[in-house]
Amino acid sequence: MDAVAAESLIEATLPQKRRVAPTRLLEVVVVALAIATPVATFLFVRNFSHQVFNPGVAASLLLANLLPYVALIVLIGRRIAIHRAAKSALAGGGRLHVQLVAVFTLMASIPIVLTVIAASVMFQSGVQLWGSDRARSAFNATTDLAKEGRGLVAQRWATEARTMVDDLTNLYPKIPVDSAAFQRSLLEQLYYRSFDQAVVFRVVGGKQVEAMYTWEAPPAKVFAARVSGQVLNLLKDEQSYTNFDADKQWVVTPVDRAQNVFLYVANSVNVGFMSRQNSSADRIVAEFNALQARSRALQLQFNAVLFGVALLIVSIATWIALAVADRLVKPVEQLVTAARRVAGGDLAVRVDIPQTGDEISTLGNAFNGMTERLEQQTGALRTANAQLESRRVLIEAVMSGVSAGVISIDAQRKVRLINESAIELLHQGERELVGHPLVELAPELNDLLDTGDREAVIQLGTGGDARTLAVKVTSDEAGKVLTFDDITQQLNDQRRAAWSDVARRIAHEIKNPLTPIQLAAERLKRRYGKKIEPEDGTFAQLTDTIVRQVGDLRRMVDEFSSFARMPKPMFRQELLLDIARQAMFLHEVAHPTVRFEMDVPDTVPGLICDRRQIGQAFTNIVKNAVEAIEARGEGEALPQGHIVMTISPESEGKITLTLADNGIGLPVERDRIVEPYMTTRSRGTGLGLAIVKKIVEEHFGTIGFTDRPGGGTLVTICFDTDQLAEMVSSPEGEGGEEPRPAVLTRTGSAKS
Repeated sequence: MDAVAAESLIEATLPQKRRVAPTRLLEVVVVALAIATPVATFLFVRNFSHQVFNPGVAASLLLANLLPYVALIVLIGRRIAIHRAAKSALAGGGRLHVQLVAVFTLMASIPIVLTVIAASVMFQSGVQLWGSDRARSAFNATTDLAKEGRGLVAQRWATEARTMVDDLTNLYPKIPVDSAAFQRSLLEQLYYRSFDQAVVFRVVGGKQVEAMYTWEAPPAKVFAARVSGQVLNLLKDEQSYTNFDADKQWVVTPVDRAQNVFLYVANSVNVGFMSRQNSSADRIVAEFNALQARSRALQLQFNAVLFGVALLIVSIATWIALAVADRLVKPVEQLVTAARRVAGGDLAVRVDIPQTGDEISTLGNAFNGMTERLEQQTGALRTANAQLESRRVLIEAVMSGVSAGVISIDAQRKVRLINESAIELLHQGERELVGHPLVELAPELNDLLDTGDREAVIQLGTGGDARTLAVKVTSDEAGKVLTFDDITQQLNDQRRAAWSDVARRIAHEIKNPLTPIQLAAERLKRRYGKKIEPEDGTFAQLTDTIVRQVGDLRRMVDEFSSFARMPKPMFRQELLLDIARQAMFLHEVAHPTVRFEMDVPDTVPGLICDRRQIGQAFTNIVKNAVEAIEARGEGEALPQGHIVMTISPESEGKITLTLADNGIGLPVERDRIVEPYMTTRSRGTGLGLAIVKKIVEEHFGTIGFTDRPGGGTLVTICFDTDQLAEMVSSPEGEGGEEPRPAVLTRTGSAKS
């Protein structure tokens, strides 16, 4: 930013800072008024809790509460506008937003405040008119008129009933009530006077009503209600009693007070009209009284509704102002944001073009055209980069998925690329190898490059582990690519297969003549041994030598047969501790001068294995340990022979057994001690450890030989219990099947 722009920014900022204090003071004052005015209004209304306010007071209270909240809404809209402007990509402090909000809210606030005040005054005037003396006088006059009309109707029918009684008194008691003349006269009176019910009754004992004559009498319950004791008490002082309900209007009048004889007449003329008129009058009176009682509550409720509507309209106007401001500013803001994204390298950005046809629309079209051309110009470069990246990812995926080691080197024989298999085969750990010279990783591979051979088999010694690698060298434009695979196990398997075939042939060729030779020597000894002079022991010595050598040859043939035709293991759950103890016990009894010791945990896990073969393997390694101790010779300076077998607890699916002795130790060619016919003893066949290794591998285990600290040998056997669990056979007697041996491949993996 240059100096001119900085000065302009400072000049634009200083007035805004000077305006901050008055604006905040105004906001504080408005908030205080918004809190204080409702409290003051509440206290004022509570002090005049039973008084209806006149229009001026009610409008003043409404205006006093409305103005602070309208101002508060305007200030909130201003705050929102400033906040949105702060997030905008444009500068200016949100002046456009604030101005639009102010204009719209003022345009909405002034009319709505005036309208609300006018509505309040009109409503208060109406309420005041309802409670005036003139309105109440008019209402009372109306109700009195309705009552007078009902009274005139009742008076008419009462007069008719009394006139009818006067006519009947001329007949009663001269003529009995049950006589035809009385009944005819009564019916004529009923007809001419429009009555459709009549009952002449006597009151006996002051309470019991006894009908003397009836004409279309009402039901007993209805009649009893209409001539109740209360009605009879009224007739002691009155000439008649008149009333009506929704069905009839009736009159009860005394005929002979001395005899307690009364007349009940009723008709249904204009009963519905009078009932409706009476109900309407009662309802109007109740509603008018309720309206008078609720006048004050209606004032407060109406003013509250006006207050809420006014605030709602002002809020909507403020929201519309903000929306209009956003709509006006958004296109320019989008252009600024898009320009910044283009400056950051995003050429795919486009702006929304408003369908207004103005300058902003033209600017948007020009901007989109520019970014489209830039994107087209960089498309080819991005495509090329994507292809290169795809090829690189493919190469890395292929290299990481192959089992062979792959190393790519440049012209200076520095590593450019190396896969995980190569790192594992070279035992280089987790360190970064790219950029290192090849001679640091594998000098043997570097020497192979010096010879110029394209294919070779080399012996690689790294980390104390000798491996045989088959290496292939290819050239590329920047260097060479070395591909190699570990064929150590393959060579061992081939060598073992060849020796197995040799052993099988030797055993077959030698075993046949051994028995005749042994039998012939024993027969010569029995037949001619007594004929030869006893002093001359040559004959016996020669025959014993033949028998002994035949025995050695037979033992060697048995070793050959065991190595060449070892039976498949029969996997069962066995007690590992029992197998180990049996192997140790056999040699402990035969060699009392050697101290045997077992170091086992409190709980020794079981092992799924072929008990006979594992026992043979343990017996063989213990036998080798004993022979290594005996090979030291004799002398007081030598420590006592000591053999320790240790069984470690199962951990991570592995069981480890170690056997340590203090014998003569491992030979120089220790890497070949498990190969067939490799032995250091004069009478050894070289097949013992080869058989042990084969048994261990067929039980998914590994065997290793290391020097024991302090002298001697340490043999370590490790079994994979997870793989052995998959090879367990069904025990005999379960399922009706004999245990079957597992079918193993050359590498020791099981086939189902």
